[in-house]
Amino acid sequence: MNLELRRLIDQVSRDKGIDKELLVSAIKDAIRSAARKKYGPKLDIEVEYRDDTGEIEVFQYKEVVEEVTDPGQEVTFEEARGLDPECELGDQLGIRIDAAQFGRIAAQSAKQIIMQRMKDAERDLVFEDFKDRKGEIINGIVQRLDPEGIIVNLGRTEALLPPSEQVPREIYHKGERIRAYVLDVKRQTRGPQIILSRTHPNFLVSLFESEVPEIAEGIVQVLGCAREPGSRSKIAVASRESDVDPVGACVGLKGSRVQNIVQELRGEKIDIIPWNPDVAKFATNGLAPADVSRIILNKDQQIMEVIVPDDQLSLAIGKRGQNVRLASKLVGWRIDVKTESKYSKSLKEGYLSLLRIPGVGEITANTLHEAGFTSAKVVAETILEELIQSTGLTEKKATTLLAAAQKMLAPEAEEVEETAANPAAAE
Repeated sequence: MNLELRRLIDQVSRDKGIDKELLVSAIKDAIRSAARKKYGPKLDIEVEYRDDTGEIEVFQYKEVVEEVTDPGQEVTFEEARGLDPECELGDQLGIRIDAAQFGRIAAQSAKQIIMQRMKDAERDLVFEDFKDRKGEIINGIVQRLDPEGIIVNLGRTEALLPPSEQVPREIYHKGERIRAYVLDVKRQTRGPQIILSRTHPNFLVSLFESEVPEIAEGIVQVLGCAREPGSRSKIAVASRESDVDPVGACVGLKGSRVQNIVQELRGEKIDIIPWNPDVAKFATNGLAPADVSRIILNKDQQIMEVIVPDDQLSLAIGKRGQNVRLASKLVGWRIDVKTESKYSKSLKEGYLSLLRIPGVGEITANTLHEAGFTSAKVVAETILEELIQSTGLTEKKATTLLAAAQKMLAPEAEEVEETAANPAAAE
């Protein structure tokens, strides 16, 4: 029996990956609990396990006294001397108990404690195994479909793919294989909860890392990713080595690499964009396949005005604004797209508004326009120091010009405020 217990501990430790000391500790606690169930909760019990023989020894400690008042806690000096001739009054004497005396109910309780400890140890092992796997792609099998999401069997444990992390048009069935991104690992009382995602932009990045050796080796870097899961994505790449084409590496021979990823994402279109440190050039690349005529940057507000040929507008904006929306996410700037004709018209209107400022003639209007003050509104909203620095005007002339522009636009501002306060006045 003793050898069987030792073999059982060794087998469970090996098969479940649980530390032997943890199992022995669970067995000791279980037997201690069983003894107290039989003899009372105040029992002073110590349990020893001998690893060489697999034997368990149980001792009840009692105080050596002249006269016993509590038989569960005390033993007479005469009786103690019979067990240990060297004991003295006041000593704590360990009296061996036969573990077989604990009975069936106590043994069942011991079994429950051991099983619970094993479950807790397994949960801890699973958490330790998965806590460092956040950000990885993992393979599993769809176990069941719950209101909470798809429950995925990962072998040693289960994971959850919530509805918010599922691609809308993807449908899975029980027993089907699934790949997903480990979004989070949480420690909970019922065991670790592993949250998966198939919509996260990093899922796409990780797919490229697994499919493109140059990315895995660090030769090609992924420097941006924007995604509308199930529909279209844009990913920005750059190369650390001049002789390696980052886009070509990601596309692969005859498109083999990117097609494998498209297949995994069930038809999601992927635009691979060459990254550029120049934000205007990066945005131009991001708006492909549309041609871009020019870009005006507002660095303070991180807004760019992109001018495209009239016949390229729908291509630049994309279906339901998707192309420009993804490009904006990729670059990190707000992008406003205008046609050349609309831009030319706004330039003309802006130039004419400069001429309407009292005291401004063609020469001053040209100076302002060339300095980037494209309309009276732009002039009115600038500060005096910037106007002087950008145009080279004297402080006196610049002050007069700024005041004239603000005064000219004041009635328009008042009209806007009045309309907002009294909508009926606009009707």
